Amino acid sequence: MSTSLQSLLPTLSVAMVAMRDGVRLATDVYLPEGARAGQRFTVLLERTPYDRRGTNHGDYSLAEQTPRSKPEIARIFAAAGYAYVLQDCRGRYGSEGVFTKYLNEGEDGVDTIAWLRAQPWCDGRIGTLGLSYGAHVQSALACLDPPGLGAMFLDSGGFSSAYHGGVRQGGAFELKQLTWARKHALLAPETAADPARKAALEAEDIREWIGRRWTAGNSPVSAAQEYEDYVLEQWDAEDFSPYWQRLGLYARGWYDRYADVPMVHMSSWYDPYSQTAIDNFLGLSAIKRGPVKLVLGPWTHGQRSASFAGDVDFGPAAPLDGNLAPDYITLRRDWFDRHLRGTDAPEHLAAPVHLFVMGGGSGARRPDGRLDHGGRWRAETAWPLPGTVERTLYLAVSGLVAAAPADDSPPLSYDFDPADPVPTLGGALTSGAPLMEAGGYDQHDSAARRDVLVFDSAALDADLEVTGSVVAHLHVSSSAVDTDFTIKLVDLYPPSDDYPRGYALNLAHGILRSRYRHSFERPEPMEPGAIHDLVIPTFPTSNLFRRGHRIRIEISSSNFPHFDVNPNVDWRVPGATPQVARNSLHVDRAHASHIVLPVIPADR
Repeated sequence: MSTSLQSLLPTLSVAMVAMRDGVRLATDVYLPEGARAGQRFTVLLERTPYDRRGTNHGDYSLAEQTPRSKPEIARIFAAAGYAYVLQDCRGRYGSEGVFTKYLNEGEDGVDTIAWLRAQPWCDGRIGTLGLSYGAHVQSALACLDPPGLGAMFLDSGGFSSAYHGGVRQGGAFELKQLTWARKHALLAPETAADPARKAALEAEDIREWIGRRWTAGNSPVSAAQEYEDYVLEQWDAEDFSPYWQRLGLYARGWYDRYADVPMVHMSSWYDPYSQTAIDNFLGLSAIKRGPVKLVLGPWTHGQRSASFAGDVDFGPAAPLDGNLAPDYITLRRDWFDRHLRGTDAPEHLAAPVHLFVMGGGSGARRPDGRLDHGGRWRAETAWPLPGTVERTLYLAVSGLVAAAPADDSPPLSYDFDPADPVPTLGGALTSGAPLMEAGGYDQHDSAARRDVLVFDSAALDADLEVTGSVVAHLHVSSSAVDTDFTIKLVDLYPPSDDYPRGYALNLAHGILRSRYRHSFERPEPMEPGAIHDLVIPTFPTSNLFRRGHRIRIEISSSNFPHFDVNPNVDWRVPGATPQVARNSLHVDRAHASHIVLPVIPADR
């Protein structure tokens, strides 16, 4: 029996979906080929500020190196029997309204899901997916537990607390927010419609502005006031105030109300949302039926089909493709088939935690010029990993040592000049172009600076796995009332023919603005010359330090342009002139500065 053309629904339909305040969001609906009137489908929703009809540079696979566009991916899921919905966030591309980063996404997401449930082609089951900001919007709507939400796949985002990672960290401001604002102000629909605004934005060079404190009317995005407004609002909100505990910025404050649905939290070691993924996994798996899964790869932001991060390669085991699942599309399709549609699809993430342990490679320079660091995937039952042992190493004049100091060694001091900060070279970051790139790089040059304290362990006599966050307990003093202290964990390779001075691979970083040493809500000045105690955790990592390698810890006071630079002055005095600070790390018997390593025993 033939089906009349009149009974077939269009494969693609376009709608302007009204939110509760009347603003309409551009929404594309992709239905399976041959969908008939009255037929109902499970829906997958992807909300994005990056153009619902655009292409993400990470959406390639090992088998297909050219990235697929969002419409192409939508049609692949539609061919699998889903209704796939792509929507531009408020104030972006085809959608109406004014864009304010992060703060409208909870309500807009809930309103969109309510609209979907009312459509005759929706069977009432809705899953969400998306990368980066596309994960942030998922977590924001999940905090409101909308009816119909049935499963989620959050990739590299979904703020557990934007103040503690993603917008700020340790009280410092992440300057990727500035490079992101500049790029996307240029791509805003208001810019496309206003030649004068576009010309004004294009006339500014972000390189000339990144080291300056922006103010209203005095920034490279002044022509795009809505972007300038939210950047300054976030930059000026220095303390952990109610501003940061709002919907869209602070999922951990909403965990009790968060949707109880199957969910994946995926990130990577060189991504700024690895801690967010871990926090959300820990907070939600403890109180939800789930299942709740955690995936941590060795990649940079969204590059889940790559084997490398920066200047370092992790081998054929590194890509998601062929290791966790055939490819990223298959991983998500099978997740939703199994946990949203209830089919007997393959369970690629059977264990609660899947993580990639970096290290174990040859250490040679590959033909492409990258270090062969190697690594492997491992399935685990929990985070932190069962059997983790805390090992303390002390920061001493002689390096990183196992025994606490027994003498009164003088402090180790350096001058920190805000006009000459330690340059960022790789790390867990994103959206930094054209000023910085994520990943692993040789840190030898930065370690040679006079304002960087370097502590090396003895050469290891056996392999040592570190998985988790390294925590530094520092006793410090300063000539300033406020200054920053930074930490960097490094895998130091021994010299070789390919690397005559060895290779100093950055693994994880941490930072603390000293006035927040007791509380992020209530800053306190330092007493110049007095000794103060700081606790600085690094971002998480997982690395196998090979026999013959050394563990290196670097201590300094800046990491720029990853973070804004502390001017070393009283923050309560507007416009105070930056000053050089004499900063000291105390390593004597009474002030035994040390780090705590999360070590995974080889025989566990």
